[in-house]
Amino acid sequence: MTGERWIVEPVPALADPAVRLFCFAHAGGGPAFFRRWRAALAPEIDVRPVLLPGRESRIREAPARRIEQVLDPLCAALLPHLDRPYVLFGHSMGAVLAYEVGRRLARSRASHMGFAEGPAAVLVSGRRAPRLPTNRRLFSTLPDAEFLREIGGLGGTPPEVLQESALLRALLPPLRADFELNEWYQPLPGPRLHCPVAAYMGAADPEVNHRELLGWHEETGGEFTMRVFDGDHFYLKDGRADVLAAVRQDVQRAAGQIQLCAVA
Repeated sequence: MTGERWIVEPVPALADPAVRLFCFAHAGGGPAFFRRWRAALAPEIDVRPVLLPGRESRIREAPARRIEQVLDPLCAALLPHLDRPYVLFGHSMGAVLAYEVGRRLARSRASHMGFAEGPAAVLVSGRRAPRLPTNRRLFSTLPDAEFLREIGGLGGTPPEVLQESALLRALLPPLRADFELNEWYQPLPGPRLHCPVAAYMGAADPEVNHRELLGWHEETGGEFTMRVFDGDHFYLKDGRADVLAAVRQDVQRAAGQIQLCAVA
C-alpha cells in the first residue's frame, strides 16, 4: 500500500507546520470524522487523518480483523511524513492503533530527517487502558440486528444510516471487523511508551470509566494527563471548541518539549 492511501494530506498543503497530528478514528470511522479539526488547528498543527482499509475511498478493500494486519504497512506509510515532531491521536478503537503505532515507531527508532525518534506524545480517547480486562458485552459476536442496535446506542452512527438497508449491507462487514479488532486486541510484545500520554473521555461514556482511563498512566514512563469532558462516547464529534482547545494545548506542549530538547 502506498502512503497516499493511508494518510490524508491537507489540500492545499500547509506551508511549514510546527507539528503533525495523525488521527485514528473509532470503529467504522474514517478521516471524515476529523474534517473540522484540520481547519481549526491549522496552521501550526498539520492534521493528517489515517485512512484504514474498508472505509471511505478504500471501501472495496478487505478490512483488518487484527491489529497485526495493519501495523507494518501503516507504520511504513507514516515514515515519509515524519519530517517534524508528531503526535498520535486515537479515539476508541483508534486509541489502541495510536498506542501500538507509537510503540512501534519509537522502538524501531523510525525518525526521518533527524527529528524525534518516536512521537512527541500519544493522545488516547474513549477506551480503557490496553492491559485492563473488560466485563462489557462483546458487540462483534452479536447477531446483525442486535449489533446495529447497540452501535446506534453509542451515538456515533447517524440514524439515517442505520435505516438505509443498502448502505448498511456495505458498511456492516468493515464495522464488524473493526469491533473484532478492538475487542480481541491484546498489547503486543515490547516496552511501554516514554513520551507524554494524555487520556480523554466523556463523563457519561458507557464504554470506559475513570479507573479504566486512568490505567493509561501505566503505559508510559513519561508525563500523564487525564481530561474528562461533558458528553458520551462521542463527546468529541463535530469539532467541539473545548475538545480542540485541549488537543491544541497537549500537542503544542509536547512538540515544544521536543524542540527544547533538540536545542539543548
